[in-house]
Amino acid sequence: MTAINKAIKWIKSPTSIAPLVTFRVLFGILMLLSTIRFWIRGWITTQYVDPTFHFTFIGFDWIHPLGNVGMHLVFFFIAVSSLFIALGFCYRFAMVTFFLLFTYVELIDVTYYLNHYYFISVVSFLMIWLPAGRFFSLDVKFNPALKVTEVPRWTVGSIRLQLGLVYFFAGLAKLNSDWLLAAQPMKIWLPTKSHLPLIGSLMYEEWVAYFFSWFGAAYDLFIVFFLLIRRTRFIGYLMVLIFHIATAIFFPAIGMFPYIMMVCTLVFFSGDFHLKLIRFFNPLFSGVENRSVFFKPVYQNERLWIFGLFFLIQIVLPMRYLAYPGPLFWTEEGYRFSWRVMLMEKVGTAIFSIRDSQTGNRYEVNNSEFLTTQQEKMMSTQPDLILKYAHYLADVYVRRGIKKPQVYGEVYVTLNGRRSAPFIDSKVNLADQQLSFKHYKWILPFNINHDL
Repeated sequence: MTAINKAIKWIKSPTSIAPLVTFRVLFGILMLLSTIRFWIRGWITTQYVDPTFHFTFIGFDWIHPLGNVGMHLVFFFIAVSSLFIALGFCYRFAMVTFFLLFTYVELIDVTYYLNHYYFISVVSFLMIWLPAGRFFSLDVKFNPALKVTEVPRWTVGSIRLQLGLVYFFAGLAKLNSDWLLAAQPMKIWLPTKSHLPLIGSLMYEEWVAYFFSWFGAAYDLFIVFFLLIRRTRFIGYLMVLIFHIATAIFFPAIGMFPYIMMVCTLVFFSGDFHLKLIRFFNPLFSGVENRSVFFKPVYQNERLWIFGLFFLIQIVLPMRYLAYPGPLFWTEEGYRFSWRVMLMEKVGTAIFSIRDSQTGNRYEVNNSEFLTTQQEKMMSTQPDLILKYAHYLADVYVRRGIKKPQVYGEVYVTLNGRRSAPFIDSKVNLADQQLSFKHYKWILPFNINHDL
């Protein structure tokens, strides 16, 4: 038997369904709480109803918000499907509904992109194909024939692999000179936390910024190995708790990400650990039997091919930046969907002007007339958003009576504490430039002389 055949036989061999089930329950509860939090804070209105313009992803221009009532209904059904996922009620239908609605919302506007939103879409897609509703669920309570106790290893392993990729690529991304040799952007961020009790006075110390930087890189690169090995798993999870509680305290702007990772990494624990958790809540659902029932998915080989292709994409996608010229942090071409979390402090100022090609008259644009504060902030440092906004301005000024408006931008960006520098060629008519995945030649070179 070849090594490949042995590996395939191993990933198809039985393992406890319990880690998959507690992952489903905790994922559903977390998504429900996140949705309620989003609703209570009024972000449905401010992010998807109030704005007159949205930065859709390339190829998804057909995605539009559904108005005030429609968007609130979307979030209502996201909350309901999250509850159903936690309860294991109509699991497959709830999982598909959650994935479609959540991903739809995320595709509406690029400027609200966050790594953990992408992670939720990715994991919810995986969970559609996993038998996470066949134990400790209302589906099993109403139909005991669905109940199984063991599943193929690849079903639990796929969630662990996805988490491993998130951490590993986040660690690789920190292996750069700004992060390791200049402790940037920690030197900028930490002094803003000097108000914290007990440790606040340390936030101005240079060694603290280096400690945060180096520990963060080491943590991301090696934490999965600690979690995979039984002897180091408890220490590893203790590090997960310490690291993510610290990030939640120091960087509250990253939202639910620390809590999602603290909950999701429990999936690395053994089936026995998760069975103890399930037995604690067991009176609410059907009993935990000692009898083993192995679940063999229909079309298992086909699913493995789909998962193989899926993870191949997950590995290639973060590396696509290598196909673009110039420093990634400056151009941001190939930056999204690559698990680069809290890596840079980048601020831009963008001024646009419209030139009437027939009269030569120029008009300066008031960005606040078209964009929210968050949209303008994100747009001013990302080339594809700058171009998308320029095209939108051209359309607006055509409707205002200018037949062939030319759009020019003066954009200045500061990166990781460097002096502000021109970001794009202000002589290029952006209205004539095509939005694509190719390199934008109108991005000015990064000035390497701007040392930190």
